[in-house]
Amino acid sequence: MNGAQALIRTLVDAGVDVCFANPGTSEMHFVAALDDVPAMRAVLTLFEGVATGAADGYARMAGRPAATLLHLGPGLGNGLANLHNARRGRTPMVNVVGDHARSHKRLDAPLESDIDALAGTVSGWVRRTLAPADVAADAADAVAAAASSPGAVATLILPADVSWEDGADVAGPRPVRPAPQVAPSVVDDVAAVLASGEPAVLFLGGDAMTADGQLAAAQVTAGTGARLMSETFPPRAARGAGLPDLTRLPYPPEMAIAALAGTQHLVLAGAEAPVHFFGYPDVPGSPVPDGCTVHVLSAPGEDAVAALRALAERAAPDARPELLEAQRPELPAGELTPRTMAAVIGALLPEGAIVVDEALTSGVGLAELTSGAPRHDWLALTGGAIGDGLPMALGAAVACPDRPVIGIQADGSAMYTIAALWSYAREQVDVTTIVCDNRSYAILQHELSRVGAASDGERAGQLLSLGGPDLDFVAIATGMGVPATRATTAEELADQLRRALAEPGPHLIDAVLP
Repeated sequence: MNGAQALIRTLVDAGVDVCFANPGTSEMHFVAALDDVPAMRAVLTLFEGVATGAADGYARMAGRPAATLLHLGPGLGNGLANLHNARRGRTPMVNVVGDHARSHKRLDAPLESDIDALAGTVSGWVRRTLAPADVAADAADAVAAAASSPGAVATLILPADVSWEDGADVAGPRPVRPAPQVAPSVVDDVAAVLASGEPAVLFLGGDAMTADGQLAAAQVTAGTGARLMSETFPPRAARGAGLPDLTRLPYPPEMAIAALAGTQHLVLAGAEAPVHFFGYPDVPGSPVPDGCTVHVLSAPGEDAVAALRALAERAAPDARPELLEAQRPELPAGELTPRTMAAVIGALLPEGAIVVDEALTSGVGLAELTSGAPRHDWLALTGGAIGDGLPMALGAAVACPDRPVIGIQADGSAMYTIAALWSYAREQVDVTTIVCDNRSYAILQHELSRVGAASDGERAGQLLSLGGPDLDFVAIATGMGVPATRATTAEELADQLRRALAEPGPHLIDAVLP
C-alpha cells in the first residue's frame, strides 16, 4: 500500500469522508487513490479559497472535520483567507498540502516555498510526514488534533514521494479530547455575581449558541435580571421561534459601546471578551466599559452548555424564560431595499433552513425580521475575511443535503470566491444565493468616514464603487451552470425565492438594491 492509499483510508476510518480539493502534480497519487477508497467523497473546487471555505461550512454543520487537498505553498496561500475565518471560528479541519518529493526539495524548484511557515499562521497543528510508514499515524493525529475541543485547523504536509512509495499501512483513529467541564466553584462564583443585583450581561459564543445553550442562558437571565447578548459573529447559531430573543453585539464601535454601557459585570459563556474589529481615532479598543468586571463562566473549548445548565439550576431554578413566538413579517410590496429584502426572507424562510450570512451592509433588519421564523441555523463570517459566504454554503449543503441552504451574499465579497458557483452546479447542491447587488463596497464607504478619512473625491470613490462596468451576476451564474434571475422589486424577489426553494439544485437571485 502506498502512502496516499493509507492516508485516505485512515482519514475515512477516523470519520473524515469528504475532501474539498484543488490538486496539482504533487497530489496526483492522492487523486489516483480515490478510486481505491470510494468512501471518500471528493469535491472539486476551482480555487483553493473555495475549498477551505467549504470545509469550514461543512464542519460547522456536520460537527466533524472535512479535509482539503491543496497544491504546495501557493495553493495553501490561496486558501489562507478562509482558513483564517476557520481558525477564528475554531472549526475542525484537516488540510493535506502536497509538497515536492524529498529529493527535489534541495533544488529550489519554482514552486518551492516554506509551507510549514504558511500553515503555522492559521493552523493549531502542523506536521510534515517524512516517510510512508509514518503517513497514516500522522493523519490520525491530524484528525484528533482538529476534532478535539475546541476545534482547530490541522495541516499535514505530504511530500509527493511519501504518497507514491509503498510501505504504508492504515492507522486506527486516535482519541479525541472532549470539552472539559467547568468546576462547580466557578458556577457558584458567577451565581453570586448575578445575585448581587448589579447590572450584568451574560455574553454567549461558541457552543453556547446551540438551542440548549440559549435556553439555559435565557433561564438564567429571566431569574437574575441580567441581560442576554451574544458575540457579533458566532460560527453557528440556532435561531427561530421557541428560542430567546438573543441580541448580538453590534459591529459598529459606537453602537457596541452603547449596547454595553452601564454594565458592571460581563459574564462570558463560550466567548471571549469583545474587542472592536479595528482601531479608530479617539475610540477605545473594546466596548467593555471602564470599571466593568469580566467573569469567565466557560472559556472557548469548555462545555458551555453544561455550565449554563448548572448556572440556571444554581441561580434561577424556578425561572421561566421569555421565548419568541412564531411570527413572520408580511410580504412587502414595492421598492426592493435591504429591509424589504429581509422581510421577504423572513416571510418565506423554510423550517430547517441553513442561512449563510455575508450580507454585510445589506443585512439591515435580517436578524429582526427572521427571529420568529421556523427554527433554522445561522452561519456568520467569524474572522472578517470576506469571501467565505459562497464557499461556506457549498460545504453546509454537502454536510446537510436534506436541508435548504440560503446564502445572503454581498456583491463585492461574492467576487472573491465566485468560482464556488461552478461547484454548486457540478454537485447539484440545494443552495439558493441572494446577491445583495448595491454595486459598491458599501462597508468600506462606512469605514472611510469612521476612521476620519472622509472624502468625496473622485479617485477615492472609484476604489469603493463596483460600477463601470456593472457586474452581471445573472450572466456569471448562468455561465457556470447555476440558473439565475434578477429581482428589482419586493414582489419579484418573493416570486423568485419561492420558485428557487421549490426546485432542487442551486439557484441565484440578483437582488438589485439602491
